Amino acid sequence: MTLNAFLASLSADGPPALPPPLRALWFDAKGDWNAAHKCVDDKSDPDSMWVHAYLHRKEGDLSNASYWYRRAQREPHKGALEDEWREIAEALLGSA
Repeated sequence: MTLNAFLASLSADGPPALPPPLRALWFDAKGDWNAAHKCVDDKSDPDSMWVHAYLHRKEGDLSNASYWYRRAQREPHKGALEDEWREIAEALLGSA
C-alpha cells in the first residue's frame, strides 16, 4: 500500500487489513488514541514499539515514550508529531 492509498483509506469507517503498527497509525490519524494504543499495547516487535513510543509522546507522557523509543532502538523524535507520524507511516508502508 502506498502512503497516498493509506491516507485515502482514512475516509472509510474502518481500517483496511493492516499489521498492528499501521492499524494504530490509522486509528491515530482518525483521532482515536485509545484504539491506536490498543493495537500496539501488548506487541513487542520493533515497529509496534516505535508506534507505541510515538503515541505516548503525543499523549505528553515523555518518560513512557522514552522507554518505548529505547525498546524500539530508535532515537526520540524531536520534531512535530505530524512529521513523526508521516516518517513512521512511510517506513512501515515501505516494508509492508
